[in-house]
Amino acid sequence: MPPELDHVRAWIFDLDNTLYPPSANLFAKIDHRMTDYIERLTGLPWDEARKLQKGWFHAHGTTLAGLMAEHGTDPYEFLAYVHDIEMDVLEENAPLAAAIARLPGRKLVFTNGDLPYASKVLDRLGLGASFEAVHDIHAMALRPKPDPVSYEGLCAAYELEPTECLFVEDMARNLKPAKAIGMTTVWVDNGSEQTADTDRSFIDYTTADITGWLHDILGDA
Repeated sequence: MPPELDHVRAWIFDLDNTLYPPSANLFAKIDHRMTDYIERLTGLPWDEARKLQKGWFHAHGTTLAGLMAEHGTDPYEFLAYVHDIEMDVLEENAPLAAAIARLPGRKLVFTNGDLPYASKVLDRLGLGASFEAVHDIHAMALRPKPDPVSYEGLCAAYELEPTECLFVEDMARNLKPAKAIGMTTVWVDNGSEQTADTDRSFIDYTTADITGWLHDILGDA
């Protein structure tokens, strides 16, 4: 382990497009169903519903947050609908599981998705036993990343000292609140959708492949 990471006692990972690559197109299926949901709810043509969805995503952090603010949408109903997808595009990632198992300290998942969905994804990737817990959107009281309250809640729930945490995430903007409270930040820059904000000053490490990066810091040849 590099000396500059000796302080890390907790390793926190985002889920979608972080523990699996965007090329799997799993989240693309969810994204499509989000637009379908909005199309049915509003009666708008699909293309207009798509624009509305992306507007809420950028303004509120998640499509769900926008739906709740604008339409009072039931989060359980919405999440059940958008997560009703096949996961056959995901494959077991034994090298990633091996690397996570060797990390010294605690390991958690911090996701804007919900626990039933996250559990299915982790099992499919062979990571079902890799993490102490999943801190999901309901544990955040429906205040998703990048809302600073969600990070404070994560730390409180698991008695984490932020300066001893490392957070891995594909959405660059979600790393900013983590850095603000003292976490070490790792951006998985693998081509997933980003917001217009190009500030990257709060990122400590950047990688296109989290599996490779973990093996590198563990000193594997």
